[in-house]
Amino acid sequence: MALVTTAEVCDANPQLIVSGELRAFQSIFQIYGRRPVFSGPIVPLKVYEDNVLIREFLEEKGNGRVLVVDGGGSFRCAILGGNPVVQAQNNGWAGIVVNGCIRDVDEINGCDIGVRALHSHPMKANKKGIGEKHVPITVAGTRICDGEWLYADTDGILISKTELSV
Repeated sequence: MALVTTAEVCDANPQLIVSGELRAFQSIFQIYGRRPVFSGPIVPLKVYEDNVLIREFLEEKGNGRVLVVDGGGSFRCAILGGNPVVQAQNNGWAGIVVNGCIRDVDEINGCDIGVRALHSHPMKANKKGIGEKHVPITVAGTRICDGEWLYADTDGILISKTELSV
């Protein structure tokens, strides 16, 4: 989606919007990282104020995927920090979307990866390893399933049941 904006995708695919195959996140996310435009197949993860499973995923090869984390919308701590984002960048993840907070913003903003989060918070997360991998999640009013596609740019974030070409 290098030259195609999310707005153009929406304009070119009204039938997919009506059918629910193409959905837009509510506009609640802040933009971080040096890659404001990114896309890829989704890996969903559900955690709450715990980042062990996030770190485990980002240690794997990303192969252009996007990790979408339902952190329950918590503003009480950061579930993603600079070190895992650097690792994600080095492992080939296209992006990370966090329904929660991040920290180490300056470090993350120096990384060549796309990151979206609700806000930043200086406190770190728990390390209990509690959560669910590859399960359907709901983030920003949108249900997301494993293997769907995410498209993000400065206008917003789209979720598609399949890879799109415009």
